[in-house]
Amino acid sequence: GVVRKTGREKYGIRIREGYGATEYAPVLAVNTPMACRSGTVGPLLPGLESKLESVPGITQGGLLSVRGPNVMQGYYLFDHPGVLKPPADGWYSTGDVVEIDADGFVRILGRVKRFAKIAGEMVSLEVVEPIANLASPGCQHAATTQADAQRGENILLFTTDAALSREALLSAARQLGSPELAIARKIIPVAGLPLLGTGKIDYVTLKQMAEAA
Repeated sequence: GVVRKTGREKYGIRIREGYGATEYAPVLAVNTPMACRSGTVGPLLPGLESKLESVPGITQGGLLSVRGPNVMQGYYLFDHPGVLKPPADGWYSTGDVVEIDADGFVRILGRVKRFAKIAGEMVSLEVVEPIANLASPGCQHAATTQADAQRGENILLFTTDAALSREALLSAARQLGSPELAIARKIIPVAGLPLLGTGKIDYVTLKQMAEAA
């Protein structure tokens, strides 16, 4: 939203969001000049079939799988060298929980792996991080989970803001209309977040840090 707003106001250009991955060569959906809806990644490409599978505990949207001519033929796995393993019946699971509206526009709700089950309720970590960004806009924040015998999981927030408090997060959550469950149970100050070579947050390493915390 911020990027779209800045592009429009500062440079006079209209930024359109799309969605894809290498496995889809690489586009699944995209907003176009004739079919554009803010907050979505546009409609799926022509020729793609889609299905949404319900995810226990997640009442909004479903896990998106796609099938079509631009979906990869399969993976070569390390334990079976030289053997191509195709998606079952041609369906590839994106790993994303999405909504598709009546006009076919796709809205991404989050990675299915980035949901935490807390006291029987599913909470998207994609909601947790914007709370921290609002409470402390000048720093970096990333959320992950830690196993908890009583609650199922806890949300941990790693932050470069050593002064960030739960009170500040609670205030930000109220401003955003986010549930209190989306407020991190533990706040862990770090000098910097682990990053991949692409510059994105390394959530695998972050998860390992959470389990060791």
